[in-house]
Amino acid sequence: MANVKKEKGSNGGGMITGVIIVACVIIGTIVWKFLMGAESNFEGGDPEKGHPLNTLGMVYKGGFIVPILLGMLLMVVVFSIERYFVIAKAAGKSSLDGFMNKVQGNISSGNIEDAIDNCDKQQGSVANAIKSALVKYQDVKKEGFNSEEASEMIHKEIEEATTLEMPMLEKHMTILSTLVSLGTLGGLLGTVSGMIKAFGALASAGTPDQAALATGISEALINTATGIATSALAIVMYNFFTSKIDTLTYSIDEAGTTIVNTYRRLRGSLK
Repeated sequence: MANVKKEKGSNGGGMITGVIIVACVIIGTIVWKFLMGAESNFEGGDPEKGHPLNTLGMVYKGGFIVPILLGMLLMVVVFSIERYFVIAKAAGKSSLDGFMNKVQGNISSGNIEDAIDNCDKQQGSVANAIKSALVKYQDVKKEGFNSEEASEMIHKEIEEATTLEMPMLEKHMTILSTLVSLGTLGGLLGTVSGMIKAFGALASAGTPDQAALATGISEALINTATGIATSALAIVMYNFFTSKIDTLTYSIDEAGTTIVNTYRRLRGSLK
C-alpha cells in the first residue's frame, strides 16, 4: 500500500514538473512575442522590418530560439526558488550549526531525551534522520548489544533515514544540471541559425543586403548571450544547492558518529 502511495506521489510530482516546464516555455514565448515584439520597440511600429529602438527590440530580433531560451532561463529561476525553500525547510526552523551544537552536546553528555527534544523542535530532514538514530540508540541500549552490533544497527538506521530524505532534497537537481547544457546548446543553435542568415545575405545576388546581414549577426549574438546567461545561472545554482545538500548529509553523518561513540563509551563504562 505504501509503495502504491509513493508511486502515485511520484507520478503527481512528475506531472507538476512537466506543467511547470511547459508553462515556462509558454510564458517565455508570450514575453518574446508581446513584450519584446511590441510595436513601440521598433521604427515605424513594424517588428519584422523596423529597426529596434531599444534592448527589448534587439532581443526580439534574436529569432525563434529566443523564446525557448527565455523559457529555460525562467525554469532555472523557478526551480532554484523551489529548491531554496525545500532545502531551507530540510535544515529546520533554526540555525543548523546551532542545532548540531546542541544535539551533539546532549548526546556526548548522555542526555538522549534532551537531544530528541531538540530534534522535535528543530524539525526538517536532518532532525528527522538524527531522531531516528537516537530512537535506535535507546533500543540497542535497552537490549544491551555490544559496541560493534550497536554501531552497525545505528549506522544502518541513519542510512535508511537519509535514503528516505535524499530524494526530496535532490528532486529537480537533474533539471538544473540539464539546463546547464541545454542553455549552451540552445544558444549555439541560435548562433548557427543567425550566421546562416548572415552568410545567406552575403551570398545573395548583387549588392549584399546589409539589413539582412545585420539581422543575422544580431540573431547570432543575442542567442549566444542568452544561452550563456542561462547556463551560467544554472551551474551557479546547481553547485550552490549541491553544496547545501552535502552540508546536510555531513551533519547527519557527524551526529551518527557522535551517537555511536557515546554508546561505545557507555558500554566501556559498564565493564
